[in-house]
Amino acid sequence: MPNFKNSRMAEDIKREMTAILRELKDPRIDKLLTIVRAELSGDMSSCKIYVSSLSGMESTLGSVKGLRSAEGFIRRELFHRLKMRKSPELTFVADNSIERSAEISRKLNELNIGEDE
Repeated sequence: MPNFKNSRMAEDIKREMTAILRELKDPRIDKLLTIVRAELSGDMSSCKIYVSSLSGMESTLGSVKGLRSAEGFIRRELFHRLKMRKSPELTFVADNSIERSAEISRKLNELNIGEDE
């Protein structure tokens, strides 16, 4: 049986992480960085946050380094904004899903243009 409190908290973390991401001033963090998903453990002690950038995988990996250095600030902000009992340990994972979906969309558009001719 799925734990609805856990999935709701993961969605709340994703929403707040998006807001916190816009406030960070680290130059390593890409402006086109997006939170893809947040996976919260069953006991809510750890959370994997998957991030992706439209700029490419190299930019995403650089942004992950910046996020790791700002982890303390991010955990504190999440703790205060979500009024959690305990702040989860954050792990940032680079994901290339946005770049891959943009490439698929581009290829589909090329096929569409080829059909019209």
